Amino acid sequence: MDDPVTLWFNPRCSNCRTADALLNERGVDVREVHYLVDPPGRATLERVMEQLGIDDPREILRAKEPVYGELGLADAGRDELLDAMVAHPILIQRPIAIRGDRAVVARPPDRVLELLE
Repeated sequence: MDDPVTLWFNPRCSNCRTADALLNERGVDVREVHYLVDPPGRATLERVMEQLGIDDPREILRAKEPVYGELGLADAGRDELLDAMVAHPILIQRPIAIRGDRAVVARPPDRVLELLE
């Protein structure tokens, strides 16, 4: 499978850097998407959730981020959570790796290797 891996990437995140290094060590073409600079839209989030096999945005939500509490998202519904993630991409779990029609949340980073199987 020669498809590149798209990696939703934050250079300040050690898990992102480790996942990127694991892929590079194996000669995989990696396309880093700096999602804090170029955030995904709602349709992209929905598609990636489908690729992850999830329907609940909380599964890729960083509830420990201060903005989560500031926005009062503890009781938010699906639509409100997705809107918040689009407006505040820091709320999106990282790294997310996508290859073809599959995706994984690479936590721990070696989960990214599942996309190479």
